[in-house]
Amino acid sequence: MAKSVGVTLSEQVFTGFVVDHRLVGEIRRFPEGDDEYSALVEMPTEELVQTICKQVFAVAQGNSKLDAVGVAVPGLVKNGVIEEAPNLPQLKGARLRDLILSRLKEHGIQAPVTILNDADGVAAGLAARHGKLDSMIRVWTLGMGIGFGRYPFTPGVWEGGHTIVTLDEKESYCGCGGRGHLEGVMGHRSMRLRFLDMEPEEVFEGAKKGEPRCVEFKKTYHKALAAATASSVHMAGPGKFFLTGPYVGFVDMPMLKDYTQQMVKMSPLQGYSLEIVDENPETRIIGSAVSAEQAAGV
Repeated sequence: MAKSVGVTLSEQVFTGFVVDHRLVGEIRRFPEGDDEYSALVEMPTEELVQTICKQVFAVAQGNSKLDAVGVAVPGLVKNGVIEEAPNLPQLKGARLRDLILSRLKEHGIQAPVTILNDADGVAAGLAARHGKLDSMIRVWTLGMGIGFGRYPFTPGVWEGGHTIVTLDEKESYCGCGGRGHLEGVMGHRSMRLRFLDMEPEEVFEGAKKGEPRCVEFKKTYHKALAAATASSVHMAGPGKFFLTGPYVGFVDMPMLKDYTQQMVKMSPLQGYSLEIVDENPETRIIGSAVSAEQAAGV
């Protein structure tokens, strides 16, 4: 009976105790208030590590014999080091696995620690909850940024949110500074920059009312996601794609499927499917724990 702790960082830290791929007990979150989303960005790295470990101690409830601890972070992760983290810039270059491992050992927890990309954690969680741990699945997470997760884990960069979806020289809204990126079209920041007088929610409401610039952007938004999805199909083959995240409600599935079908024409590649699933911290926590267990050989 595998016993692990899963942690996921986004605007908040969500932590839970996972036994045999099921959440046991309540989810802890920090900060507790929805109006304190900037708290993590403002934390120095050492303080953030201490906060993560406090949450692990709390959900472990004195159980020092954990099989694994998984921590999912938005950013580019390699061998426990955060190589890039646009949404939590203080973590760039941090040897996060070693920092958390050392702090946990000081308090008697000897479990191996795995650091993974948060979208990969979502993919693993969806695989566990949908009984697809023996299948390849991919997931787009639509939030402040655009994440791309894959299960099972395969070494690589996998920054699918920075897939090139347009050659327009004016498309330079991505937070990384790159031109033509998917996140430069669909990311929250990029939409705010594109529509300085409207919030993203207002843009899609405007599209429903037939406002020309909003309708045109809605088409661009879905063409961009279709292009990135089609590129993944052409590189890695067909399979299941899940869509989730705080802004998944912007997706018009019939429109997305139509654009994707226009881009994927080879018959052996047409066995892909697209499905929207609700944003759920429990899925992310389970995915972090499952990924850590698999990395530890549990």
